[in-house]
Amino acid sequence: MPADSLFRALGPGEKTVQIEFEGASLSVPAGISLAAALLLGGVTHTRDSAVSGRPGAPFCMMGVCFECLVEVDGQANCQACLLPVRAGMRVLRQRGARDLLESGHDEEGADE
Repeated sequence: MPADSLFRALGPGEKTVQIEFEGASLSVPAGISLAAALLLGGVTHTRDSAVSGRPGAPFCMMGVCFECLVEVDGQANCQACLLPVRAGMRVLRQRGARDLLESGHDEEGADE
């Protein structure tokens, strides 16, 4: 955990798992939420606002505010505070508005 993190684990962790955030490897305690793991790892923001572009980070830690949205293993709009951390997660910041059309769909044939 970086020395400048405002968060710390309350007790000694028994087991850790490795996750990846924006290409950097983080060793985090097993059994906690992804949001808590990112905060412990010193991550300062997890998303960019679709409206203003300003950075957002986990706030309520209970699934209400949606400030912790991230992309996990290619799936966007994941609430990090509601996801248990698991080994091998690949996490990216969610940047801006999400395209509601799934990739690979043909827009011309959408009405057929």
